[in-house]
Amino acid sequence: MDIVDLKLAEISPNPYVLMDRDLRLVWMNQAYLAVTMRSREDITDKRMFDAFPADPASESYRQLDESLRHVLDTGEADEIALIRYDIARPDGTMDTRYWSATHTPVTDGDGKLQYILQHTVDVTELHKLRQLRDEMGLVRRAEAIQARNRDLERESERMLEFFNQAPGFVAVLGGPDHVFQMANTAYLHLVGRTDIVGLPVHEALPEVVDQGFIGVLDEVYASGEVYFGRRQPVVLEGSNSPAESRRVLNFVFQPIFDTERNVTGIIVQGNDVTEEVEYADRQVLLIQELNHRVKNTLAVVQGLAQQTFRGIDEAQGAMATYKARLQALAAAHGLLTASSWSPAKVEDVVALTVEAAAGEDLRRVELRGSGDFELSPEVALALTMIVHELTTNAIKYGALSNEEGRVTVDWAVAETRMDGEVCDQFSLTWSEAGGPEVTPPDSPGFGTRLIRSGITSKRGTQVDLRYEPGGVVCELRVMLECRDDPGGAPGGVSSPAKPD
Repeated sequence: MDIVDLKLAEISPNPYVLMDRDLRLVWMNQAYLAVTMRSREDITDKRMFDAFPADPASESYRQLDESLRHVLDTGEADEIALIRYDIARPDGTMDTRYWSATHTPVTDGDGKLQYILQHTVDVTELHKLRQLRDEMGLVRRAEAIQARNRDLERESERMLEFFNQAPGFVAVLGGPDHVFQMANTAYLHLVGRTDIVGLPVHEALPEVVDQGFIGVLDEVYASGEVYFGRRQPVVLEGSNSPAESRRVLNFVFQPIFDTERNVTGIIVQGNDVTEEVEYADRQVLLIQELNHRVKNTLAVVQGLAQQTFRGIDEAQGAMATYKARLQALAAAHGLLTASSWSPAKVEDVVALTVEAAAGEDLRRVELRGSGDFELSPEVALALTMIVHELTTNAIKYGALSNEEGRVTVDWAVAETRMDGEVCDQFSLTWSEAGGPEVTPPDSPGFGTRLIRSGITSKRGTQVDLRYEPGGVVCELRVMLECRDDPGGAPGGVSSPAKPD
C-alpha cells in the first residue's frame, strides 16, 4: 500500500489493520485503535495473537488462525461472517465482542504476498439484539452461512457446536407429529434423557401429554403463531430425581416455515427459571414473616410503655405522643412491606403519614409534588418520621389546630452535577397558613430535633425550619443517589451544608 492509501485508510471510520507475513501488526488506523481500546505503541510490531491473546483450543482462535493461514497459503482473500473474539478492557477485564472480518492479501510489484489487510466490523450489539432469534433459527442460519462458505462441512460442525453450547435449552421438532430432529445438551439435561432424537414428543416424553403440551404444539403447527410460556410448571421424569422433576420454565414454541410459508416444524427454546421462582417465593415468605414479627414487636413495645406509665397522670400526654410516633412508624413499615421493601412513592409516604395523624383533616392538606418519584426504604422511613412530627405540631399548635388553617406540601426532584457525578436532589417544603400565630419554642423538643436532623445522606442534608407569623415553614433538601456524569461537565455544584 502506498502513502496515499494509508492516509485514506487512516481517516476512514472503518477499522483497518495491516499485518506482515509473520502476522505482526505493522500499521493500524485510528478507528481500529478505538474499537479495540488499545494504543498504537502497545500493539505495533506485535504478532496478532500476542496483541490479542486467545486460547489456542478455543473456537475464536481456530477461526481467525484458519482464515489468516488460508490467505498466506493461497494468496486469496478470505472472510469470517461471525466470530466471537473477546477484547481486554483497560482495567484488565474481558469484554465479550462479536466481529465480522475480511482478510485481503496485499502483494508487491512481483505479485508476491507482502501484507494482509484486515477489515473488521464490530457487530456485538446486532448480535445481542438477534441472539434469541438466532438460537431459534439455527438451522436456517446454518444454511445461509453454508451457501456462501467454501467449506460446508466445516461450517456445519461449527454451527452444531454453537447449538450444543447455547446457554438455554433448544430442540427442533419436525412434522405434525413433532418428531425430535435436534436437541442440545441443555435440553437433554432438562428432560433427563439422551435418546429422544427420531422420536415424536408423545413417545419421547410421555409425561407431558396429560400436561397439555401436545395440544399447544398442535395449535402452533396448525396456526403458525408463536406461543410464549412464562413461568410454566412442568413435570419431566426421565432420569431426574423426584426433587428435580418439577421445573418452572420460560420458553417459546417458534414455528418453522418453508419457502411457501407452510409450517414444517417447531423450534423449542427457553430457560429453566425454577431457582428464580423458588427464590422469589422464599423472599415473599420472609417479608411476610418480617412484617409479622415487626408488628408483634411494635405491639409489645406499645404494651410495655402502657404498663410502665399506667397510673401516672402527668405521663399520659407523653404516652399519647409516643403511641402516635409508633403508629406512624408502623404505617410506613406497612407501606414498604406491601411492596416487598421496594422503593415507595413520595406521595404515598406523605399522604399515609398525614392521614395517620390528622384523619379527616387530610382534606385540608394539599399535596402538590411533581411526578411519581420513588424513595428507597431507608429514606421513606426517615421522611415518615419527619412528616409525622410536622403534622403533629400542626394539629397541636399550627394550621390544623383550628377550623380555617391549611397545609401545603410541595416536593420536587431535580438532577444536579457535583464532583463528576449526577445526583438526584430531593426537596420538600411544608407550609402552614390560616392557623394561629406561631412563635419559636423556648427550647427545642425531641420532635424539633428529629425534624432538624433531616434525612441521612453521605452528601449531607439541609433543613430550614422557620416559625413565621403566618405559620410554620419547613424546607428539606437532600442528595439521594448519585451516578457517574456521562457528560463530564466541569464545575460541579458544591456539596450541601451538613445537618443542623
